[in-house]
Amino acid sequence: MSAHLAAAPTSPFEAIRQAHPSGAERWSARDLMPLMGYSSWQNFQVPMDRAKKACENQGLDPDRNFMGSRKVSGGRGPDQFDYLLTRFAAYLVAMNGDPNKPAVAAAQAYFAVRTREAELHPSRALPQSYAEALRALADESEAHELAKARIGELEPPAKAWLHLVDAAGDYSVADTAKMLSRDPAIQIGQNGLFRFMGKHRWLYERRGDWHPYQDKVDAGLLTMRANPPYWNDRLGREQVPAPTVRVTAKGLHKLYAELGGTDLNEEA
Repeated sequence: MSAHLAAAPTSPFEAIRQAHPSGAERWSARDLMPLMGYSSWQNFQVPMDRAKKACENQGLDPDRNFMGSRKVSGGRGPDQFDYLLTRFAAYLVAMNGDPNKPAVAAAQAYFAVRTREAELHPSRALPQSYAEALRALADESEAHELAKARIGELEPPAKAWLHLVDAAGDYSVADTAKMLSRDPAIQIGQNGLFRFMGKHRWLYERRGDWHPYQDKVDAGLLTMRANPPYWNDRLGREQVPAPTVRVTAKGLHKLYAELGGTDLNEEA
C-alpha cells in the first residue's frame, strides 16, 4: 500500500509537537484542530470531550493529559482557550475524530504508531508502512513472551511492573478496527470486527457480552481488562461490568493477515 502508517519527521503532526526540556511532549489542541480537518473549535469539542471521557474511563487523570492553556492570538484578537495534550491524549482525540475525514485517518495513523514507538523505543525510527509497524508490534509481543519465561526469577514488585508493561500493548476492539481499516483492502468497524472474531472463534457471546476463547488468550492474541464498578440508579446498588476484550499487538498482526492486509499479501 502507498499510504504510510507513520509520518516522516516532516509530518505536520510532528511539526506542531512541542518538546519540553523535561523530555515531555505536548500538542496544542488548537494546532491539532485544522490538521484533523476541523474548522470550528465548537465542532472539535466533540472528539475532545469523547477523548477526555475515554481517558477518565481508563483510570487516568484527564486534567494532567488535557492541560488547560491559553493560546496567544498574535494580535488578531483575544487569547483563546487551548489544551496542551500529552501524546496519549492526542491519540485519544484522533481515535474519536470523524472517521469520514481523511485528515482524521492520517492523525489516527500517526498517533497510534507515535504512541507505541515513543513508549517502547524512543530512539528508533518510526515504521514507514502498515506491515512494518505491525511487525514491530509483533516483535514486542515476542519479547514479552521471553520476559514471562523468566518471571519466576523476578521479585513481586518486578512482576507487577512486567504486568503493567504488557497491559500497555493492547487495544480496544474499536481502536483495532480503526487501525486495520487504514489499509484500503480492509473496511471494518467495531461491530464488524466483533462479528468476524465471533465467526472465526476468537470470541463468543454470552448474555450480551463478548468473551475470548481461552486458546486465543493462551496464544497471546487477546486479553481482558477489568472495568471499574459503577452505581446503577435503577437497581439502587453498585454493579461491576463485564471485563472488556482487548486485542494484543500480536493479535493485531494476526487479524491483519486474516483480513487480507495488502502489505502482507505483497510480501508473500
